[in-house]
Amino acid sequence: MKLSKVCAVGLVALCVAGSLYAGGGKQSGSTAAPKAITIRVGDNWADNTPMAMAIDQVFKPEIEKASNGQLVVEVYHSGQLGNEAELWNQVRNGTVEITVPGSVMNTEWSPMLISDWPFLYRDIQHAKKVWTDSDIPVQLNKEFHDKFPTTYLLSWGPNSARTFTSNKPLTTPEDFQGQKFRMPSNEIHVGITQDLGASAQVIPLNELFSALETGIVDGQDNGMVTVRGQGFYEVQKYLYETNHIIATLEIIVNAGFYDKLTADQQKILADAAQSTAVKAWDLYINSLDADRQFLRDNGMTVTQTTPDDQAAIQQAIQPTLDKLFSKYDWAKGLTERVKAVR
Repeated sequence: MKLSKVCAVGLVALCVAGSLYAGGGKQSGSTAAPKAITIRVGDNWADNTPMAMAIDQVFKPEIEKASNGQLVVEVYHSGQLGNEAELWNQVRNGTVEITVPGSVMNTEWSPMLISDWPFLYRDIQHAKKVWTDSDIPVQLNKEFHDKFPTTYLLSWGPNSARTFTSNKPLTTPEDFQGQKFRMPSNEIHVGITQDLGASAQVIPLNELFSALETGIVDGQDNGMVTVRGQGFYEVQKYLYETNHIIATLEIIVNAGFYDKLTADQQKILADAAQSTAVKAWDLYINSLDADRQFLRDNGMTVTQTTPDDQAAIQQAIQPTLDKLFSKYDWAKGLTERVKAVR
């Protein structure tokens, strides 16, 4: 992996911190082996979702092997250490070393809305190319650290191509009218829902299953992988495969922790983060057909949008896009750069 400028910032501190380890560095003249460093990784994703699987299959073993056991990774999926907003705050203040959120920080730094920009990519392979093999994340990672100096953003993996589910019939663009959908706290998601004639209610992901089960909302929007991984198919009848957003998940590390690692350890962490993102994109792309069939086999009516449906949805949400381009001066340039990636 090419180390980003973000990662390079931390390397400067190694002149004074190269021998420090969690729990204290090796004493001068001591022959004792340095104490292993524990890295806690917290996320909100079920262990059978692509990003969680890549953390387990690539991130943890690659780091532990490359460091000869000096870096030990403890993984906590499914919100064991807190919800997404709580984990974001924990990685900022150093109570957890690494987290894998979505774009929860977009209210503080609007360019993170690029993770949720509607109809941004030609297809999922294009999204993978943008976030694992272009210069776009290099620049954004540096700007992210400038905005949030207690963190570094190491890599961008997949969340999913988002779909809508509901307990009410949902097979055409007209079916959105009057329905109530859970949305994340994000102006794009809320705007899209309202443009389609539905209402939006912000509910944390870890409370969503109950909200669907009890009828607080009719439905929600997430990728098929999340509908399967979170068990939403047990409390939802219809899935409309709109793929209106191909969202990302980011591997973010606490800067104070990262800066105390040696240069070799930092490279191990950065390389593993990049390998994990690539693996997660591949797992996600390869899971789509199986996820769709699983949901159908478990009783959901899954409807794929036609080209006419897609055109109608894009036309309907144009007010939200117009508002975003008017509000954010970075939006036109960044979205054009993303679309230009080949």
